[in-house]
Amino acid sequence: MRAVPASRYYVFFSIAIVGCLLDLMTKSWIFGRLGVFTGQTWWIWTDVFGFQTNLNEGALFGMGQGMVVLFAGLSILAAVGILGWLFVAGAARDWLLTVALGFVMAGIFGNLYDRLGLPGLTWPAGHPHHARGETVYAVRDWILVMVGQWPWPTFNIADVFLVCGAAMLVWHAIWCQPKDDAEAEKASSS
Repeated sequence: MRAVPASRYYVFFSIAIVGCLLDLMTKSWIFGRLGVFTGQTWWIWTDVFGFQTNLNEGALFGMGQGMVVLFAGLSILAAVGILGWLFVAGAARDWLLTVALGFVMAGIFGNLYDRLGLPGLTWPAGHPHHARGETVYAVRDWILVMVGQWPWPTFNIADVFLVCGAAMLVWHAIWCQPKDDAEAEKASSS
């Protein structure tokens, strides 16, 4: 098995770390500005695009509310699987896979940080499902897009990275053909 070029490690970890930091910084900024439990909307384009803080204890579109341990565990398994596929199995020799999975890893870690209760948020008094002062184990969402009169579920930068990475993986699966050994060797040396 051929070694993965050092440049692929640099590209993957740069995308994953910078993407995760961008997600966490934007969450901190907007939640600091709008608060956590206010329901206040800051419109950039009235009734089309704005910011509204929301806590999601589930996953995609809010499905699986309260299953934080499951989603955190799946996130960790996905991260380990990605690292194994790229750097043990050698998939990182492919630039597009390296970039796509760097985006996915940025999204995984941005949302995992929230799911582990690390932002230091606690539930307020009067919440119907949580005791006052209980740690919040939920993803912080804040981007609001209206589709006609229907609000798309709020999301965050980590979700954008996940979707972009997944789209790149689909593109790769459909359009990128495996190279023969000679072409792969030439591409990996660059």
